[in-house]
Amino acid sequence: MTIDRRPARVHVDRRAERLQALVEGLTAAHLDGLVLTGLANIRYLTGFSGSSALLVVTARDVVLITDFRYQTQVVEEVGSIARVSIEASSLWTGLWQQLGAMANLKVLGFETAHVQHRDFQRLVEAGARWQWRPTTDLVETLRERKDEGEVHLILEAAGVATRALERTLPQVRSGMSELEVAGVLEKALRDEGSEGFPFPSIVASGPRSALPHARSSPRRIERGDFLLMDFGAEVAGYCSDVTRTVVVGQASTEQREVYDVVRVANERASRGVRAGMTGRDADAIARHYIDRAGFGELFGHSLGHGIGLEVHEAPRLARTADGALPEGAVVTIEPGIYRPGWGGVRIEDDVVLGAEGPHILTQFPRELLELG
Repeated sequence: MTIDRRPARVHVDRRAERLQALVEGLTAAHLDGLVLTGLANIRYLTGFSGSSALLVVTARDVVLITDFRYQTQVVEEVGSIARVSIEASSLWTGLWQQLGAMANLKVLGFETAHVQHRDFQRLVEAGARWQWRPTTDLVETLRERKDEGEVHLILEAAGVATRALERTLPQVRSGMSELEVAGVLEKALRDEGSEGFPFPSIVASGPRSALPHARSSPRRIERGDFLLMDFGAEVAGYCSDVTRTVVVGQASTEQREVYDVVRVANERASRGVRAGMTGRDADAIARHYIDRAGFGELFGHSLGHGIGLEVHEAPRLARTADGALPEGAVVTIEPGIYRPGWGGVRIEDDVVLGAEGPHILTQFPRELLELG
């Protein structure tokens, strides 16, 4: 896959191909249709970005059910790819009406990962005239392999994130709180065009940088602190996920030693990951290097995960991930070392697995930066 880094966006509508691939999966699973409740899956198949929807997919029909709030938006986003039903009361009432009007439906699938227990009760009680079968990852598997348009949107989101970081770092000073830095960063993300925040931005300083998923806090940054920033941008629904760790003031010899181990682990994994290898083998590229450097016990999380319409999606790059990484997947590479009470380092990049090898989408220096 050749990565087009030009800012112009060429949109190729792949929704019909995605729906056809899903129908083929339903046929293979001996299902007459599928009721989708996962909003990211619904957006992937139809383009609808609202917060309230059900989608029915069969070999003959695609019906999207939503409510009055989205009656204009849904027409603009979905177009002719699906028949739209605006439901005045309950989406589930609309679902029973739509299913009742369809012929030859006996066995229907539902998404186990996205159905709450109360909605499952609706299926087995109000929907008792149909046989219901649980399904897992029918759409998520399709989403693993990004097309060129999706990769370009993630590339744009990566550019928004790295430009926001460039804006933020010159404003960081000792004495600022983590929350203040997060505010500067999130304003910069908005200024650069991010539609939202894929997850709450993590800004962690000093000993708190040893918390892999720290919440930004009122703690004030001191000179000599590590400052870890983990954040993302969103463009047309697609996410980026970036982490950089800097030192506010002058880095110590020990900080440089730990940082360099993470930096090299990141570089080796970013260059070495390939489509076709297992998630376990990808994880091992960075993990073995960190182990040999003597910090293996301090790298407790997995190497990375897929990103796309969600910031955490398949595939996984982890010690327990035996599945092969598909060509076209976009994954994070985020090795880290975390020493409780002292601090931590994580360096994270977004990488697309092309036919010729990996391509790094997040263009920002990986050398240790000292601020102020």
